[in-house]
Amino acid sequence: MSAPGLQEVGVLLLHGLCSTPDELLPVQQALRRAGYAVYEPCIAGYSFDPTAVHQQARPYTEWLAAITEQISAMRRDHARTVLVGISAGAALALGAAIRCTQQVDGLVLMSTTLVSDGWGISRFQWLLPLALYTPLGRWWQYRERPPYGVKNERVRAWIERELQQRRISSAGCAVLGIGHLREHDRLRRYVRRNLGRVTCREVLAIHAREDEVASLVNLDLLARGLGPRSLRTVVLENSYHMISIDNDRPQVVRETVAFVASVGAEPSQSGVCRNGID
Repeated sequence: MSAPGLQEVGVLLLHGLCSTPDELLPVQQALRRAGYAVYEPCIAGYSFDPTAVHQQARPYTEWLAAITEQISAMRRDHARTVLVGISAGAALALGAAIRCTQQVDGLVLMSTTLVSDGWGISRFQWLLPLALYTPLGRWWQYRERPPYGVKNERVRAWIERELQQRRISSAGCAVLGIGHLREHDRLRRYVRRNLGRVTCREVLAIHAREDEVASLVNLDLLARGLGPRSLRTVVLENSYHMISIDNDRPQVVRETVAFVASVGAEPSQSGVCRNGID
């Protein structure tokens, strides 16, 4: 049985680019055990589609439209809404908060990737716009490789075995096509331009110091864009990018559940989601 008031809070989990809700499975399980209502949408053209031979991306505006529609539906059943996103899912959560303003009461941003500047990023990263925005990109794709965002060697070996047997693992898709990467880049640019329009009172950003994809510079970007009043940061010392399944997983789970509980204790916001993208 859920404790009184727990169902007033709806929690929306947003996984990473071209991946599945399995990335946030430990968080989902803990939230459900605590009695919260948890939603894990599969977003057309963003999430991995197991029925498709080739993954087809849709415009990031459609990703945000699907999420804002989900938030509006959640607000009919819950007085408060919390978005939890990891990696590209953190950018999605921010984008939805920009559009929905008073309908989002809290954000948990894990491994936020507004800029990709971690130690594992290729020194040829500066050439990426040529692949994203010129015809050269039709012959290019990104293939996942060790360490797969994971510092824990046992988990890393398990992910490697998964990717040998199928196209997806708990850490994401084996191959990312240019379409998904281009729309993710457009999403990041949109979020960076509009960070100051995020109005929810509570934001928790959890980031690994050794994140190989996105350095702690991303926390600085969040602090400058969101302001210190609403942002609390937690820096993990024993994980890489996929903090929800790595060594610091228990701390990530504890911090997230405690954050959702704190948002549930606050007065709810009210408002509407805007349809347009600026």
